[in-house]
Amino acid sequence: MRACLLARAALVGRGRLYEGRQRKHHPFESTARHRLFRLRGSAAFLLPSGPHGQTETAAMTGFDFSGKVVLVTGGTKGIGAAIAQAFQAAGATVYVCGRTPPASAAAGMPENAPRFIAADVRDIDTVDAMLARIERETGRLDVLVNNAGGAPFALAAQASPRFTEAVIRLNLLAPLHLAQRANALMQQQAEGGVLLFIGSVSGLRPSPGTAAYGAAKAGLLNAVRSLAVEWAPKVRVCAVSPSLVETEAATSGHTGSSAADAASALASIAATIPAGRLAKPGDVASACLFLTSPHAAYASGSNLILEGGGEVPAFLAATDLHKAFATHS
Repeated sequence: MRACLLARAALVGRGRLYEGRQRKHHPFESTARHRLFRLRGSAAFLLPSGPHGQTETAAMTGFDFSGKVVLVTGGTKGIGAAIAQAFQAAGATVYVCGRTPPASAAAGMPENAPRFIAADVRDIDTVDAMLARIERETGRLDVLVNNAGGAPFALAAQASPRFTEAVIRLNLLAPLHLAQRANALMQQQAEGGVLLFIGSVSGLRPSPGTAAYGAAKAGLLNAVRSLAVEWAPKVRVCAVSPSLVETEAATSGHTGSSAADAASALASIAATIPAGRLAKPGDVASACLFLTSPHAAYASGSNLILEGGGEVPAFLAATDLHKAFATHS
């Protein structure tokens, strides 16, 4: 034990000796541009507060992405919109794509709003046109957030081949094809870039009713690890895998038609989560900012799981053990 403590002290001391020295150049951040990523307090996030982690909008110390260009697929609503807004607040030039414009477009988009591109990520021709436009207008792409996807409900025994292929195409093949093309652009840049995939805990556990979706996300998470090896060192590849996120699209299949039924259903779901609540879009957005910043410069092939402590095992409900956990909530 004494030897271990001495060794640890020596390592700490050695680390202090290197403080202040110029650190080794990383392909994603040159010394000159690293200043652009200093922490600042202008970004707004949804922060947990209160005994059960209720969320509220509050200003916090964020990240500075000034001078960076970010593309968020499916960025017009839900999780994607929260991610796009977080990068926008942090100073990035943000592009979002979707099959239809955001609802706010009808009233006229503010000058500083994310730039919308009509594109279906399953159509490789429109994907190529989208990337060509971004390169033409900005000359670069620093971050791609592959967020577009969907999990329509269908029992595996009843799902048609066409249905299953469509789910796999949207959630696995489309993001891989886009990442391939974005990587080609980033490899030409001195600072490389970051590819971030929005995964799901459905790819890590049983996903009854959405088996094809879970299989697609599992494949995506495996691809993250493979691409991180193939495209290093210039391009980092990571994933963020949330559990159920409180958005209209994600929760509509779990709630009733009335507001009271919806609130009751969401409360019941939240009770199965140690954190006492569902994930919020802001939780995912905050994770995206961190993983794509130089503060996560050594993270590649990583999957950040956002599940509020996980799911309480169902078998506990059949025993008295679940009461012990309930007393701590």
